[in-house]
Order: sequence, then C-alpha cells, then structure tokens
Amino acid sequence: MAIVAGIDIGNSTTEVALAEVSGDGKTFLASALHPTTGLKGTVQNLRGIRLALEKAIEAVGWDRGDFGKVDLIRLNEAAPVIGDVAMETVTETVITESTMIGHNPSTPGGLGIGVGVTVAYDDLRNRASGESVVVVIPGSVDFEAASETVNEAVDKGLDVKALICQNDDGVLISNRLSQPLPIVDEVSAIDKIPLGMDSCVEVAGPGRVIEVLANPYDVATIFGLSPEETKQIVPVTRALVGNRSAVVIRTPMGEVKERSIPAGEISIDSPNGRKNVDVEAGAEAIMNLLSICHPITDIFGQPGTNVGGMMERVRTTMAKLTGLSIAEIHIQDLLAVDTMVPQKVVGGLAGEFSQENGVALAVMVKTAKLPMQAVAEAVSEDIGIKVEIGGVEADMAIRGALTTPGTDRPIAILDLGAGSSDASFMKYDGSVELIHLAGAGNMVNTVICSELGIEDPELAESIKRYPLCKVESAYHVRQEDGTVRFFDRPLAPDLFGRVALAISDDILQPIPLRVSMEKVRMARRKAKKEVFVTNALRALEHVAPAGNVRMIDHVVLVGGSAKDFEIPTMITDALARYGVVSGRGNVRGSEGPRNAVATGLVLSYGGTS
Repeated sequence: MAIVAGIDIGNSTTEVALAEVSGDGKTFLASALHPTTGLKGTVQNLRGIRLALEKAIEAVGWDRGDFGKVDLIRLNEAAPVIGDVAMETVTETVITESTMIGHNPSTPGGLGIGVGVTVAYDDLRNRASGESVVVVIPGSVDFEAASETVNEAVDKGLDVKALICQNDDGVLISNRLSQPLPIVDEVSAIDKIPLGMDSCVEVAGPGRVIEVLANPYDVATIFGLSPEETKQIVPVTRALVGNRSAVVIRTPMGEVKERSIPAGEISIDSPNGRKNVDVEAGAEAIMNLLSICHPITDIFGQPGTNVGGMMERVRTTMAKLTGLSIAEIHIQDLLAVDTMVPQKVVGGLAGEFSQENGVALAVMVKTAKLPMQAVAEAVSEDIGIKVEIGGVEADMAIRGALTTPGTDRPIAILDLGAGSSDASFMKYDGSVELIHLAGAGNMVNTVICSELGIEDPELAESIKRYPLCKVESAYHVRQEDGTVRFFDRPLAPDLFGRVALAISDDILQPIPLRVSMEKVRMARRKAKKEVFVTNALRALEHVAPAGNVRMIDHVVLVGGSAKDFEIPTMITDALARYGVVSGRGNVRGSEGPRNAVATGLVLSYGGTS
C-alpha cells in the first residue's frame, strides 16, 4: 500500500488529490487547492505546492505538516503561459496643435457651446468689449466672487462664452450668472492651460452627451483646420466620445511632438518555413495564419516594435526563471484577440485617454523537461518525499474527467484553466490525442482590463466572475438580465445609483468605473467568447478524428474556468452547431469540474487508469 499525491500546478491554482493505492485499487482520501506561487512550471511553485499538500493532509485528519505519511508525489508537466498586449498603432497618440480637457466632471455647469479666446480671471476687467472670451478661473477664487466678476464683465459688453474652473463650483457659479454659460469645473491642472488661444467648451444636458467636440469635422470647422490637421485631431474627438462636457484648446505650433512605435510583424516558424503577419491586420488574420502553420516550432516578433518587445520580454522572463538560455526558449502557441487599448493623449491636461485598436496576445512557452525536473527536485528536497513527473495536463485531465458519472470512452474533454486551454480525445482503445493552447481565464482578464481601461487585476477578475446589477433604490436593483430584485433591508448608501457586482445573495460590490452596466457586460462577454469559444473550437479541431468536430459526440468541461457562470453555456451553444453535446464535469462524482488533472495523476500511477 502507498499514499500517492497527484499535484496539478496551474497558472492560478495548485490542486492536490490524495489517495491510498493498493494493487490496482485507488481510494481517494482528500482534495485541496491553494493559489499557485510564482510562474507556473518554475521552482517558485514550491511554496504553493507545500501549502496545498498541507491542506489535503489536514483534510484526511492527519497533522498538517505530517508529510511522512505520503510516499510519492506526482507532478504534472507544466507549460507556462504569459499574456500581454501589442498595440495596433502607436505608443503615444499623436495630436498636433491641440490641447484637450475631457475629464468629464460629474456636475458641469450650464449648457451649450462656447467658442472664444482663453483669458485669465485676473485679466478679465482689462479685456475690450465685444471680445469673445473663455474665462479660466483658478481655485483661489470662490464661486460668489467668480460669478460677480463675470456678471460685471458681461454688463460692460464683454462677450463671455464659457468658463473653465479649477474648483467643483460649476453649478454654484451657473446659478448666479445673469446669462447661462457652459462651465467645465474640476480642472486640476488649470495652470497649464495656454492663455490667448482659441478654445471651445461644450456641456450637454442631463442624460445626454457632447456632440460637437466628439466630431472631428465640427472641431475642424470651429478651429479652421486643414484636412491633414483634421486627421490628426481624430484621437481628441475619439477620447471625448460619451462625455457630458469637454474643452478643446488650440496650442502654439510645435508644442506637441510626434513619436510613434509600430505594432510590428509576427513571424511563425513551422516545418513549411517562416510566415509573417502584421499585428495591424488584426486578430483574425493572425489566427488564420497560425492555423495553417501547424505544427509550430517557434514564434518571433519584429525587433524594434511593440510585438517584438513583448516576445523578447517573454523569452527573457522565462530564461531567468528556468535557468535556460534565451536560445532554448521557444514559443509553441499564441492566441490573438482584437481589443481596444487606452492610450494616453499627448497634449492632454486632465489625463485623457484615447481608445485605440489593439491586439491582445497570450503566448505559451514550450514545455521543457529540465525546468520541471528542477521543480520536482526542489519539492523532494524541501518536503523529503519522492517526486516524479507524470504525464502532460491534457492526458491527465481526460483520465480524471472519466470519473464523472455517466461518462465513457470515446470522450473529449476541454480543460479550461487560467493560462491555457487544453483538449484531449480518448478513443475506445484508450489512445489519446491532445493539444495544449495559450489563452484562458487570465487572457479574459487582460482583455477586460484593456476594454474598460482597468489597471487593477483583482477588479478585472471580479468582473469576470460575477454578474452585474444597477442599484436603483435603497431596496431594489435591476439585474443585468433586466429582472428586478428587492431586498428586505436598505442597501448601503454608497451603492445608490451605482453599477455593482452581485458577489452573493447578500453582498454587492460597487464598480469604481464611470461606465454603464451594458458596457461592462459587453466587454466581459466579448472577452470570454473570443478567448474560450475560439480556443474550444480550435482545440477540438486538433484532437477530433480527421480534424472534424462533428465526429465528437460528447465533450466534458473541466478546470477552474468551467465553474464560471456563463463560459460553459457559451461553449455549449457554439458546439451545438456541430451536433456536439457538452457539459460541466463532476470529477469523482464530488469535485465538480476541478481536480481532474490531479486525479488523473493518481489514476495513471503504475500504468493503470
């Protein structure tokens, strides 16, 4: 008899299946998981392995650190996956002869459009009557003094068109003016506003968004721009789309410089030679080329470009973590997804960003025996238990998935994790076809961050995992499917009017984004569909008999991402078009879709399954 621990090192979690093995019999004792420490497939995984194993030992009823009761640890072969974003156009948005304030304050004052020359508040009394001006009011001036001075100037014949304020005084000043004016407030960098320059201020009514300053041809009309200048102003207008208020100011010639770095080309090596594709051609062109280059021997990025820098970072990072030379690091797969990338606007005065087309990329480094052997040796030395490397994840996952009640050979599985999407197909005779592809849950987070301009990865993870709602009163919310839910107790005041995540029946978490519920939902579903549905289909095409997905009858979904509230449904809908039935697995009849690889590592011990 022996106690065997199957340990699956994933990109996000490390899972353990602990079993008693006697002859051909295997009795599972406990399961456990812990967040993976370090990059998957490196010696930094040691701490996560140790903690996960401690949890499993404790679940059996043994002392938490009693590793001596375990006779053997079997690790999976782990292929690291790294995600990043390659820009389609430039690293800095190019703007010539323009400065922009488009920070969209929550309570701008007044209404309409005002065009005039920017003047300092202290200089207002010195301006000639009939002159069209936009007054720049610093934070040292309170709203009563500001409104009084502006009213005096108007009475003397000065044509005041609009106001730009540093304080949050827009509404207060507007209520005290003798004539309505568009007012943009909360401009923190007001000292950087160039004076004596043509400018335009636009404030839309409640529930509406600006139209003139979001249209490049209207901006061209206001400032008398040439066709070439109009083309360069497009990033300004694009960044202002959806704002309720904005200011555009023309700056002196040459104040904003142009600098651009191209997205670059991707080169794919295969037995048929090297083929190239430009990132600007988009994700579809990249994935089409990838499909005809199978099997892939390596992938490179053009030096001196965004994608070249990304590929070099991947190789350098992996070389440092594995101890291999850069020449020994090969990229075996890539997933490309079209997305929008927020780019900081050059010349902006309020941290403006323009949404540029981009391509999100996840790449997978080819599995090497040496790095995994180093992990096994580190675990054995630290814990004092014999460690061996079992089969690759996709093979182990299908063995674990077969413990799902109601399954039998032939069977296909999709193992949906955080970093990779794996597929296996087991025939009647037990032979297995398998594939390991880049892109899964972490890639979804990357696309969500890009689409919504999020920098917090934990927020992106929460948006991916939980459904949305809009808090419409102290006692009810409107859920993303349109239904209304009522509460017995009043909701927290900070939730009112906010888009929130339904963490549980009783817990709502507001999203710190000024975007609609529909936009967040669209970004989330787009990311999941383009990552998981795309990978599900291309993975099954690789393992299906004759490459025909229709020849697969049943697909079992396993892995952490198979627990998602909508990914399994998306994949089921996509596979239904091929006449394929799919569903979430239940490993060993008790674990749900998790623990398939760890269970398979135990089942394959001794050459049996």
